[in-house]
Amino acid sequence: MPLDASSSNEDILDVLHRTADAVAGVLLANTDWSLSGKRATQYSVDLAADAAALDVLHGAGCAVLSEESQITGEWKPGGLMVVMDPLDGSTNASKRVPWYATALCALDADGMRASLVVNQASGRDRYWATRGGGAFHNGIRLAPTERNTLRQSVVGISGLPSFRPGWGQFRALGAAALDICLVATGALDGWIDFNSHGVWDYLASVLVCQEAGIIVEEFQSRDLVVTQYAEKRTPLVASSKELMAELRSVRERHEAG
Repeated sequence: MPLDASSSNEDILDVLHRTADAVAGVLLANTDWSLSGKRATQYSVDLAADAAALDVLHGAGCAVLSEESQITGEWKPGGLMVVMDPLDGSTNASKRVPWYATALCALDADGMRASLVVNQASGRDRYWATRGGGAFHNGIRLAPTERNTLRQSVVGISGLPSFRPGWGQFRALGAAALDICLVATGALDGWIDFNSHGVWDYLASVLVCQEAGIIVEEFQSRDLVVTQYAEKRTPLVASSKELMAELRSVRERHEAG
């Protein structure tokens, strides 16, 4: 039966898990790590992973916004759209760096409904959340670990700051969807985007973080839920209000140059 907004969270998550499994099958069989030639930093395996994911999602009646194929299918009233990056961190994957993921977020008319981020390198780590239903890592409910000062914090970053912030340590791991989920687990205390990202890179992880009690904001206070392919956003993620204020100050100083 096709999914729609009346479907249960369990049924929606089941389709998201099956989609990630389809991508895993592509990655397991893949031997071609060449660039596709269609878009900078797009690999041939990105397209193969996208095709496998679309087969599952379209088969379930979902419209899709994907980094690789833009918008496909029709998002009908009462239906679902899945925002997807079939292979987040594909450069990591091509270099055999074991940190890359499939990120999926199902939207209904009220916004983020359910999401899933799967670490495809480990084959084990799965992070998921549903609106109002909490966030989980491999079935264990996530709860925030607060860190109140930048000086004490380990902060994940995408891009490089224009100055040296006073954080305790930083990590630049190369797969935004997974990186942001680490804030929900407490492995990172915060995350700053020093560039900007398409919605497919962050949205699935945003729901995981919000449902875990983590604070997520957009640098310019714009809505993080967008359904236009060309739109970019700049997420900030923090385990406490105090740390968020410091991360925002860092990002503002970077912006000012």
